[in-house]
Amino acid sequence: SIFGTYRKLQNSFALNFRTPRYKTLALDCLFVLLLCSLLVGAYRFIKLQGDNTSDHTAQPEVEYNDNIVGINRYGLSIDDYYLEDATLDDKNFIGDILHNAGFSYSLVAEAQRKAEDIYAVRKIKPGRKYSLVRESICGDVVALAFEPDPLRFVLYDFRESVDVKIYEREFTTCVETATGRVMSNLKDAIVGEGQDRALVELMEDALASSVSFQHVKKGDEFKVIFERNYIDGKPVTLGKVLGVYWKDKRKEHYSIYYEKENQGGYFDIDGRPYEDAYLLAPVKYSWISSYFSYSRFHPIKKRRIPHLGTDYAARHGDPIRAVSDGMVVEAYYTRPNGKYVKIKHDKTYESQYLHMSRFAKGILPGAIVNKGDVIGYVGSTGLATGPHVCFRFWKNGRQINHLKENFPSTEAMKGNHLAEYNIVRDNIVQYLDQLPVHVHDPKTITVAIADAP
Repeated sequence: SIFGTYRKLQNSFALNFRTPRYKTLALDCLFVLLLCSLLVGAYRFIKLQGDNTSDHTAQPEVEYNDNIVGINRYGLSIDDYYLEDATLDDKNFIGDILHNAGFSYSLVAEAQRKAEDIYAVRKIKPGRKYSLVRESICGDVVALAFEPDPLRFVLYDFRESVDVKIYEREFTTCVETATGRVMSNLKDAIVGEGQDRALVELMEDALASSVSFQHVKKGDEFKVIFERNYIDGKPVTLGKVLGVYWKDKRKEHYSIYYEKENQGGYFDIDGRPYEDAYLLAPVKYSWISSYFSYSRFHPIKKRRIPHLGTDYAARHGDPIRAVSDGMVVEAYYTRPNGKYVKIKHDKTYESQYLHMSRFAKGILPGAIVNKGDVIGYVGSTGLATGPHVCFRFWKNGRQINHLKENFPSTEAMKGNHLAEYNIVRDNIVQYLDQLPVHVHDPKTITVAIADAP
């Protein structure tokens, strides 16, 4: 036997070389390692033989099942396939993953072309989950499943031909409510422990520029009715905000979600759209002396440089108005800009007003302004040849021509639409008004399942 042979070898080694006891122990350890290696090798050989045998058996046909429960994932039985889970990072793309899995460039290109017809492949963000589908743990990759969001998955299927399809999971939508009072900061008040931070962004979208979420105050109160989506009883995503109530020291704000002609949006109590209500010009009775341009001849510097703003010529001392609600983030003097004010309106838009003669009373960083409020007066401070306002506008951190931005109309709805809206509004407002504001802890809000209002 193996053990008998080893003992003879050990005795011979000891007699011939007069090996000390500790060296004999080292030989014992070496033998144990050798024996373990033989056992592992035998196991792998038996496992490989079993896989080779199973490769010759026909794979059963798999029917897609949009309701992924039990032993099914992505419509594939985990008894028939091995799924290798991973997460996309900023260095890996679906095409690279498929090519590294063994598919030719031509097959990958064909799959990508088909994917573009059903999903914006280039907009895939890092952090999304995907799975390589193998015939067995050591088998070839036959498919890739990718989750653009928790409610859908895309299946790249290479089993018979190149096929790419998107599937929607079955989910249940519940209407829920949340109420609270700001005690420390907004996210603590809204999110609480274990709650979804996305609710903050949804509320900000619903209230738009009517409430400056960057400058909420202690004691501000809120109530919100929103949708939450569930799969197999577990919350996965938030849906729409149906209604929001916000109360600060100035006034009460209501935002109501309403759909008309297959387009949804948020409206105030009078039926005016809440989304981005902006004035077209910061100065009344003015005219445009210079337009937004990427190459304009500068009258002082005497060379062509970008002019990423619109100049409104006006009389010295004319009032300059904030084009929308927001918070003053800058009110300073620099040599090029002169006296200027910059306002953050919401998470998307910012505006800036240059060459003022003076600031209006109370205009300091942190001041809250409403649309139409006077923030300063026309002048020619800084690099300016005459009295005017150089008005600059940012969208998502990039300067744009505000005259070409498609802002929604601020006019209230009329006729049948307004009558229909009033019914929806009254229902939502009544539901919001009856919700009590719970303040159990600075970091806790009350969330409840509600009947749809």
